[in-house]
Amino acid sequence: MLRSWPWAPACAGAPPLRSSGFTLIEMMVALAVFSLAAMALIRLEGATIRGATILDSTLVAQMVARNVAIEALTDTGPPAIGKATGQETNGGRAWAWTRVTTPTGDARILRIEVAVADAGGTVQGRLTVVRPATQPATVTAS
Repeated sequence: MLRSWPWAPACAGAPPLRSSGFTLIEMMVALAVFSLAAMALIRLEGATIRGATILDSTLVAQMVARNVAIEALTDTGPPAIGKATGQETNGGRAWAWTRVTTPTGDARILRIEVAVADAGGTVQGRLTVVRPATQPATVTAS
């Protein structure tokens, strides 16, 4: 019986030998496609993590702004017209807030704008509220 080797020419009448599997070029192309897909997924994960961090900072800054605004709204007297600043700690981080109180077109209403910045000085949250310029009269029961 004649034996046909892969490097030898096929003998007369014998079917040619076919190698099974992938060629080197096919493997290189498949590897390149896979690496591009893997890199895209890694970049997507990095963008998701950055987005979550920004969202976390913004959320905590908005909570600080809301707390400062609620203080101004619930004080017995209206805040002084002008700028006030302070520091708060929330979420384990230090936040600097600025509250600007301005009159509106109606003398009975004050506008209170609160801006909250992180430790780097970047404003992460803002809030604007209005409140009466004078303390409403209290009714006492007799």
